[in-house]
Amino acid sequence: MEPRLPRAAAAPPPPRPAGSAHAWPPARPLTHPVSHRTAALREAAKRPGGAWGRRGAMNRLGRKASETLIEMAPSADGEESNGPLCETLSTAGSEVPSSSEQGLSSTETTLLIPDRQVQSGRRFNLFLKRRLRIDKRHQSKDSIFFRDGVRRIDFVLSYVDDLNKEWEKKLERRKEFESNLQKAGLELETEDKKESEDGKIYFVKIHAPWEVLITYAEVLNIKVPIKENDIPSMVENPLDCMLTPFRLPEKVMHPEPDYFTAPFSKEKQELYLINDESTFFSPSMRNRIVNYILTRCPYGTEEGKKKFGIKRLLNNGTYSAAYPLHDCQYWKKASDPNCDNERYTLYMEWARFLRFYKEQPLDLIRKYYGEKIGIYFAWLGFYTEMLFLAAVVGVICFLYGLFTMDENMSSKEICDPAIGGEIIMCPLCDRECEYWRLNTTCESSEYSHLFDNVATLFFAIFMGIWVTLFLEFWKRRQARLKYEWDLVDFEEEQQQLQLRPEYEAKCTQKKKNPVTQEMEPYLPLTSQAVRFCISGTTVLFWVSLIIASMIAVIVYRLAVYAAFASLMENAQTLQPISGLLTPQLATSVTASCLNFVIIMILNFIYERIAIWITDMEIPRTHMEYENRLTMKMFLFQFVNYYSSCFYVAFFKGKFVGYPGAYTYMFNRWRNEECDPAGCLIELTTQLTIVMAGKQIWGNIQEAIVPWICNWWGRRKARNNPENLYSRWEQDHDLQTFGALGLFYEYLEMVIQFGFITLFVASFPLAPLLALMNNILEIRVDSWKLTTQYRRPVAAKAHSIGVWQEILNGMAILSVVTNAFIVAFTSDMIPRLVYYYAYSESDNSPMSGYINNSLSVFLISDFPERNKPKTNTENFVICRYRDYRYPPDHEKKYLHTMQFWHILAAKLAFIIIMEHVVFIVKFFVAWMIPDVPADVKAKIKREKYLTQKILHEYELEKLKERLGQGDKRATEKEFIATEGRMELSRAM
Repeated sequence: MEPRLPRAAAAPPPPRPAGSAHAWPPARPLTHPVSHRTAALREAAKRPGGAWGRRGAMNRLGRKASETLIEMAPSADGEESNGPLCETLSTAGSEVPSSSEQGLSSTETTLLIPDRQVQSGRRFNLFLKRRLRIDKRHQSKDSIFFRDGVRRIDFVLSYVDDLNKEWEKKLERRKEFESNLQKAGLELETEDKKESEDGKIYFVKIHAPWEVLITYAEVLNIKVPIKENDIPSMVENPLDCMLTPFRLPEKVMHPEPDYFTAPFSKEKQELYLINDESTFFSPSMRNRIVNYILTRCPYGTEEGKKKFGIKRLLNNGTYSAAYPLHDCQYWKKASDPNCDNERYTLYMEWARFLRFYKEQPLDLIRKYYGEKIGIYFAWLGFYTEMLFLAAVVGVICFLYGLFTMDENMSSKEICDPAIGGEIIMCPLCDRECEYWRLNTTCESSEYSHLFDNVATLFFAIFMGIWVTLFLEFWKRRQARLKYEWDLVDFEEEQQQLQLRPEYEAKCTQKKKNPVTQEMEPYLPLTSQAVRFCISGTTVLFWVSLIIASMIAVIVYRLAVYAAFASLMENAQTLQPISGLLTPQLATSVTASCLNFVIIMILNFIYERIAIWITDMEIPRTHMEYENRLTMKMFLFQFVNYYSSCFYVAFFKGKFVGYPGAYTYMFNRWRNEECDPAGCLIELTTQLTIVMAGKQIWGNIQEAIVPWICNWWGRRKARNNPENLYSRWEQDHDLQTFGALGLFYEYLEMVIQFGFITLFVASFPLAPLLALMNNILEIRVDSWKLTTQYRRPVAAKAHSIGVWQEILNGMAILSVVTNAFIVAFTSDMIPRLVYYYAYSESDNSPMSGYINNSLSVFLISDFPERNKPKTNTENFVICRYRDYRYPPDHEKKYLHTMQFWHILAAKLAFIIIMEHVVFIVKFFVAWMIPDVPADVKAKIKREKYLTQKILHEYELEKLKERLGQGDKRATEKEFIATEGRMELSRAM
């Protein structure tokens, strides 16, 4: 959450005027008269060492930890305290124990501003409000400040006073919760329901004062500026001028200057560049801090257990919503000059579709929404940029197939009346189907050449290398963002600070941590084993359900295949399109649509099941929770979305048998055959329907549904004037971007990534479809986040998490699947074998291929079960797609030597292609370092300068203590501190 800009700036930008929306720290001038005390403080802030300046801030606010800290760790006898954050003081005059006495825990540290400070703050606030004499009726309802116009609203809670049987219990919970929030140092202001638009909702506005912010900034290890960045900017690329039309204004792309940063410490406040306390911490930092308090604040004891956290209060209906505020309306700037209007900037420069060709303002996104959302849009934008290259190559391969359609000898022979018209094919189904001529599949064979040609092999190899380049270059981009956004050391913080409140609440047993030697909650091994068994069984059941549904779709294909074949042969009305709409294609299209509907239904149900079983496992940290849920959801959706494509690619037409000895499913339905031109066109159809259908449905869900919900919820309020529709009410009526909001966005894109990598050999245009979808996806996601959703709570993330490993796994699997598609699904290998080994014509090596690939069957050998009812033209033989000896051969209907040659060639091709692509992949990955050299140098320099500044500060403080005659400050300590500085320089 710490404001930070790309490190490219060689020198700090010129100072901006006070009140600028993008200055760091963005000083905000007061618009109301202030008390003498406030004016004096602000005047002192302008002087070196003033009240808000360096040393003065230390004198005024740098109190001992014993004055501001309360540790909520369990007592030595194992009994729980009142909660992991807030604790009620036993007596008004009791002393607050120091951090050393309490033994602070990195995961359970909780802080409280003492009552005397809170009471003093309240008296000052009351005095200030009287002094300002602000009438609520004259304040803009669109304001994001308290009624005094000074204190910023950092969070809002809402509730409805419904008079039911739970009313009194909810009232007590709210009173206890809000009381504990105030004891934690937060300031509250309640808007009565009479002031709300519908007259039913109470709004509790929360403000975090400076003392609370600096206390929790230290706990959350928030990094803040200590020195302007002095690293020279990178050499400009002369080609940058060509990218000017795609650039955004500098003030939008880089809303803040660049600084070296260090974790905040209350004892070292004079180190940091604090110009104005009210704007030193950005709104995203502030709402992150307040949310940290809300999720850990207790509200009482129920059923013998300590209850805490805003999440539980939302679940049981005590509060209806909890959210931070947007800074203004998205379509116009706020009337309050103190508002930054970043939401308006994001809407105008990022969220509108007409800006689709512009770069994304990632630094502004990160500043407004936090790093976790910023890293998602950075990844999505980079993925879209890389798709452009894949789409261009895919279109070239498609155009090659289009321009060489007339040169395709196989389709020419199929369409030739003298060749394809004279070849009589065996019936497509038992009894009901009749014999048919090969030239009836003329058009489908021509279209199959679009995707089944020599370029297919090239594109499959290219995509194997492309996916490696994408993943390796993303690692470099991610490393640069980690540095620019102060996330280099975030992984350690995450392990310490992301303990889930639900884990603390549900794990009643405690044990001593061997590292910290403190008592902490834990889940017994036996309980974990039982929960994992239940979870694994549930996931296995649902995966089995998907497989069962896929088998049902296969049965549907087999059952309707005969019906389509019979209908199309006998129906005169379908004769004009019989060449294009073959029984195979009709079956594939209807089965694909049915499969897509089943996928959506199962996906809708399983999402809720996956969340339930993940909650039941009680993961310890937020990262662990997300990783477990991710693996469950991805495993399910992998099987759900790709199973039908795997069936068409690797199973359909491979276990058909031959006339007179067909293979049957459940001894009833005859396995379906591939088209004489191959199964690849059917895989293309399946892939297109599922992929395009998912993208269309996803955009409807993401954009249209929230818009309709918001329109319906605001159909009355939208006509009210601004002074009757407050900022918090406007945001209350928006949709909630839940904790799993980004999870579903990642999941959608990763499933799409699977489509364009696992099966791309069958559909070169898949990257183009994905590119067009992602261009729309970026703007749809930005539009809904900026206009249709409440402002999410800012959160940190240093990478895309477990999705990186999933993408790596899919990249490796894609090489295997594409090799098998080229070998077994397309006709490329049989054609090459015929070209080099069995061709009889030197002038036209591929002539005769169709006749060679079809075997002969004697109609009199048909058993009664398979024999058609009618044979009006008294055919003697029919042909079928296989390599078997003719009926007059001594090895009647057995596989020919050509079949084994082709099988050997297919296996050899798979082995060679996999090894070639894997060698190239690993060589490319080895050649491209994960972290750019300039980023490594910048990280080392920043660490060096930060340590130097901190050591010099400690040395200066030690000198002061020695000068003041402090007995505890010895010359040996002074020498040791200087030695540490020298060692730091050497390192």
